[in-house]
Parts: sequence; C-alpha cells; structure tokens
Amino acid sequence: LSALMGVPVVCVFTHDSIAVGEDGPTLQPVEHLLLLRSIPNLFVYRPADGIETAACWIEILKRVEGPSALILTRQKLGSLGQRDAQADRGAYIILPETGDQPEVILIATGSEVELAVKAAEKLRAQGKDPRVVSMPCVEQFLEQSPAYIESVLPKAVEKRVSLEMGRTLGWERFVGLGGLCIGIDRFGESGPGDAVMAHFGFTPDKVADRILAYLAK
Repeated sequence: LSALMGVPVVCVFTHDSIAVGEDGPTLQPVEHLLLLRSIPNLFVYRPADGIETAACWIEILKRVEGPSALILTRQKLGSLGQRDAQADRGAYIILPETGDQPEVILIATGSEVELAVKAAEKLRAQGKDPRVVSMPCVEQFLEQSPAYIESVLPKAVEKRVSLEMGRTLGWERFVGLGGLCIGIDRFGESGPGDAVMAHFGFTPDKVADRILAYLAK
C-alpha cells in the first residue's frame, strides 16, 4: 500500500538468507528478495557491511517518492574496508580488475559481497582477472545513466556471474541468458548457518570452482 500511495515508509528485514540455518527453512526467505523487488515503487537495499549500511540509510532518508526496504543479515560479517560505498548509484565496483578489461564480472549483494571478493581472490590465484560489483539496490542502479551502467557492467564483457543466496530468477537481466546465476531455487535446510551455506555451495572455494567451470565452457 505504501508503494501504491507513494508514502516513504521504511521496512527493515532481518532474516535475509539460508544463513539463518538454525531457525529452519521456514525462516530462510529464499523468495523474499525477488518478491520485494517485483513491487513497483519499492526500493530494496541490501548492504554488504557497516559502511554500505550507513550509505544505504542515507539514501533511504532522502527518498520521499515511496517506501524502502532495508535487508540486513543476522550472521557476523567482516568489514570490506574504507571506501566510497556508492549506494546513491545502486551498484559500484568494489574490487576492480588488474588489467584493461575484466575476464569475468561477479555481481553480488549483501553478505554475499564478501563471499564474492574471497572467491575473486581464489580466481586470481588461478590466473583469472575478475571484477566484483556490489549492487546494494537494483532499482537505484537501473535509474542511472547508460554511461554509468556501461562503466560498471560493460557490454564487451560477456562472462558474468550473479551471487545471491536467494531465487536466481531475475538476475538474467544483468548476466544475460548465457551468464551464471549462483543462488538457491529451492527451500533451505535446518542446521548451523555455516553448514547450510557449505551444503548449498556458498563457500569461496565452491563458488570459485563453479566460476572456473563456467569460464572453461
């Protein structure tokens, strides 16, 4: 209703993924991100760490056209370092490639950004040159200029990967039909969060292995 009426309501969600393993599948919202992003005039913010959370909060306070949803995580996360967390752009390069052009682009949101960075480091050790993009707000990114979107996701780089512990439906918009969507398209399992994530392949080694296999095709 707030999206329909254009009321700047703020909704805060605290169960964001299968990482809430001990609470069982009923509290592992694999579908919620997709559902929330499907609501017109609702901006969904999923920050990667404390710095991004502060940057997203500023954008939420500035938004008066409609509601915003802030998606937080319950598991412990490290800091991704001091930087200009460009939440006002919706997405930005958090780990640039080392050469002139990335071999593959990894797009991640929320707690999975740290996972993407660690997987990218594994790829570099294998001689690959990835770029990691943090996308805290899909809706805000799509409002940017074509030039900025091109600077973050250049069309010339066809190898793209999305990484989010939720439904993969919708990420084809950014990675293309030939891209790799790493997510979960079923309900989770009961168990310790780390064990559940490892079971479904959300570890740096397993993510890097999937990307290496994808690049080899």
